[in-house]
Amino acid sequence: MRSVEPWVAAPLETFLAESSARLTLLMTASGQVIAQHGFTRSLDVMTAAALGAGIVASTEALAQMIDAPRFVSLVHQGARQHVFLSGFETPRGRWIGLVVFDGESTTGLVQLFFDRLVQELAAAAPPAAPAPRALPQDFEKDLDQSLRALFGR
Repeated sequence: MRSVEPWVAAPLETFLAESSARLTLLMTASGQVIAQHGFTRSLDVMTAAALGAGIVASTEALAQMIDAPRFVSLVHQGARQHVFLSGFETPRGRWIGLVVFDGESTTGLVQLFFDRLVQELAAAAPPAAPAPRALPQDFEKDLDQSLRALFGR
């Protein structure tokens, strides 16, 4: 498991043990990966994060169009693997969880343990510090630092 934010590791490890999830991403609503488990190549992570964030944004826009409240979660059921997507609020803003699971778990169990994960993340989150102003000349340096932290390089 890899995590950009150290306080995310313990709640995520508990979730992984309880849910039997195969792959998991926690990301911001824009697709920035905060933590990952089970992805082996960086391309897979970035593609999954972008697609997951896009799916959640699309369904939220669809809910707005039909004047419905935001969808809580989505489940895509495949023949062997299933995908659970859920947007949630944290003290650090809106995040998205993307969980891939198989026959060793069920949608209900994944959702139950994911709800617990959200509560544990809210309890573990340190107080939010004011965000530093992003300057164009610092963008590449900040991106490199985030990628090194995420991939342990």
